[in-house]
Amino acid sequence: MLSHRTGSAAGSAWAPLRPPPPTQFFMTLRDIGLWIRSARADATIRRKSRAYGVARAFDELYRDDQDPYGAADRRYRYQDRKYAMLLSFLPARRYRHVLELGCGVGAFSRALAIHAERVTGIDISANAIQHATALSRKYLNLSFRAGDVHTFDPDGRQYDLIVAADVLYYAVPSAQEPALAAVANRLAACLAPGGMVLLADHYFFGLDAASRITQAIHDTFPQAAGLQIQSRHFRCFYLATLLQRANGHAAPDGEKPGGR
Repeated sequence: MLSHRTGSAAGSAWAPLRPPPPTQFFMTLRDIGLWIRSARADATIRRKSRAYGVARAFDELYRDDQDPYGAADRRYRYQDRKYAMLLSFLPARRYRHVLELGCGVGAFSRALAIHAERVTGIDISANAIQHATALSRKYLNLSFRAGDVHTFDPDGRQYDLIVAADVLYYAVPSAQEPALAAVANRLAACLAPGGMVLLADHYFFGLDAASRITQAIHDTFPQAAGLQIQSRHFRCFYLATLLQRANGHAAPDGEKPGGR
């Protein structure tokens, strides 16, 4: 497992938004069920996407299974540990508005809501949004709506953080540079000064085609949108990259996050 900071972040001492999870193996034997479940979901998406497009494929997936990727299933260690680790990659600062793209059933959106004033989750599947809303009723600072990473409405807001976790290799499956650049520029335009983008996608040490797509996604974003890479983290089965608007400051603003 490797992590490194680059640019102006390399010499700064960030306090993490939350401490990393305790050192332990990243999965249990029970998590084998999670991999099987996720593989079946991906196979369904590939088959149905070829037949009638990604949007309908995901909507039918979430119609037939409320949590097809086991994101909110507490039986599995991997997902909870991954979300905790992603939060530890973020600097402790004030997050007024946070946007999660491809939120699914809202598991990571709920984790973010503890540290932000307002979180909005967007997903291409209306059925996923319905499930996420039902699971998040006690979170008064969290809302969900249907949308697509290519065309979502920022609702007139500038975001302190935009998260795109496990979504871009579905939205741009062959990692075409013009399409990726368009998404990167769209996200960058929605950032507040000093705002950040957190990308996280499948990565198996660059050995498979999906890992190479992830590498292309994470390399294209800073090149296309003028975003500076602040840190990059290689973990078991995913790569996370934290980027920041070039005209912002890498150091946190010193304000504490609060709930609303």
